[in-house]
Amino acid sequence: MTNATRRSVVSGAGTLALASLARSARSAQGARPNILWLVSEDNNPFIGAYGEPLTHTPTLDALARRGIRYDRAYSNAPVCAPSRFAILTGVYPEAAGPAHHMRARAKVAGLLQTYPELMRQAGYYCTNSSKTDYNCDIDPAAIWDATGAKAHWRGRSAGQPFMAVFNHETTHESRIFAAVSGRVKPEQVRVPGYLPDTPDIRRDIASYRNLMEVMDGQIAARLAELEADGLSDDTIVFYYSDKGGVLPRSKRYCYEEGLRCGLIVSLPERFAHLAPKAAGGVEERPVSFIDLAPTVLALGGVAAPAQMQGRAFLGPKASPQTYAFGMRNRMDERYDMIRTVSDGRFRYIRNYMPNRPLGQHVGFEWLAKGYQDWERRYRAGELTVDQARFFGPKAFEELYDLEADPDQLRNLAAAPDQCGRLRRLSAALDRHMLAINDNGFIPEGAAPEGYLQSRAQGPHPLKELMVLAAAAGRQDVRNLPLFQGKLTDCNALVRFWAAQGLLMLGGAASPAQEDLRRAMAGDTSPYVRVVAAEALAGLGQAPSAVEALAGLTSGAQAPPVQLMALNALTFVGDEAKAALPVIEQAALSKDQYVRSAGRYLAAVLRGEYRPDYRVFETAVAGLG
Repeated sequence: MTNATRRSVVSGAGTLALASLARSARSAQGARPNILWLVSEDNNPFIGAYGEPLTHTPTLDALARRGIRYDRAYSNAPVCAPSRFAILTGVYPEAAGPAHHMRARAKVAGLLQTYPELMRQAGYYCTNSSKTDYNCDIDPAAIWDATGAKAHWRGRSAGQPFMAVFNHETTHESRIFAAVSGRVKPEQVRVPGYLPDTPDIRRDIASYRNLMEVMDGQIAARLAELEADGLSDDTIVFYYSDKGGVLPRSKRYCYEEGLRCGLIVSLPERFAHLAPKAAGGVEERPVSFIDLAPTVLALGGVAAPAQMQGRAFLGPKASPQTYAFGMRNRMDERYDMIRTVSDGRFRYIRNYMPNRPLGQHVGFEWLAKGYQDWERRYRAGELTVDQARFFGPKAFEELYDLEADPDQLRNLAAAPDQCGRLRRLSAALDRHMLAINDNGFIPEGAAPEGYLQSRAQGPHPLKELMVLAAAAGRQDVRNLPLFQGKLTDCNALVRFWAAQGLLMLGGAASPAQEDLRRAMAGDTSPYVRVVAAEALAGLGQAPSAVEALAGLTSGAQAPPVQLMALNALTFVGDEAKAALPVIEQAALSKDQYVRSAGRYLAAVLRGEYRPDYRVFETAVAGLG
């Protein structure tokens, strides 16, 4: 049947013809279900079915009543591109650098198999409408039967099962940059304890919930299409959000607000045996999006390849997870490194760069009025301790009881009665990082970054790096000799983390000044030179350090090196003014993130910055 004929049947032949078409399709595809993914962007489960008191989401509430609601569903990264990489490949982004950085291009085409390719090989018609953003070099046109705004299950052959993805951008972060009116009013909302109670923040929270209602209506329209085509009885429907967000301290951050998502799966009666619970059930065990690809393959009767690191949570061989893992590395123009694990009740977070504040300025993020107001109140000294914590250095370890402390304000990492739990979750995170071969300790763009390259023996001594980076993060002066000794190691990654250890010791690293000067002047790795220079700037050697960082910021360097140097200069203080000409050149860079970092730092050093200063630009538009 042609597409035109099928549309004619759908629009004009009536319910008898639709039923006949559906019966013939069911007979042709046998026992295999159709699979429909309805995806929203950047939102936590602010859904009535999850206990949300204000948001009006009748469609999703009804879907939950006839399906399974996953209460502890998590993305594996708190931002879109790395999260979508995990969903597409079933491989953790940090296992295939640079996919763990926001907007990068991991080279995995022809190396990692994607779920649409495997489903197509099994006879499924696979469509994606329309977002890709996969953070790698896989060509969307090569893996989907159809991708783009018009991609639809209606393009398949008669009787062919389908796997269709529809992405809804209504709740994207950018949508709250202006107020969104609706039934939820700013005065009705609850402001989390980590945010100041201001009109702009209340407005953002209310706007977010009003956008959720709009998105719910779009989900209803898609389900109505499914029903009109006579396919509801043959289709397993997934609704999920691609990651958390978008309010301050959510998207990009490894708290519940950045990682926890809505996930609802509705199975028609003929496929109910594939579910772990009856209709209307609630699954409280953790599920993460690394499990989506193996799950959809299992439902289609397709074996998951060995590369896939998740487990199917539906189907005859469902194997529930014990933990959900997440991470953060570069977010737009800001470098950081965070790893986290949750068992559903507690969340453990490990900050490998605790010297960097959690709330580093990100140009796109700061387009939201809530972030601007938060920083404005911080600069005015008007925040409580809990609200100001965002702008200060981090603890190396954090532990939160998600039931007793849903806003994650009380860090239990040092609580004597939690030491056993802390050790257990920490050990689980260590095992996970080793099992997936975490690339996060490799500076972006450095060797041996990459899925295969990092698995070669020698260049990536992951166990040693994990021990060294943890010692650096603990900021214990007793490790000074360790860092000094490793600063001359034959492996550049070891030297990089030794330099980080000295940087994080601050003034206590003074006995290593000569070692750092040699590293800044002559190390073969520009990444080591950047960190050594920043460490020296904090030890009273700012003129020579700024000169070195200015050279590493120049256009002769690769963008990741430039960006790391700009990040270092951002924390040097007023002494960085000596590099202002180079910083202003960086603010004109063709690289979006180098440009944003340069614009921000130039504005700060010229005394022009204020929280509503527009740093993010899609094109070079001057420095004003």
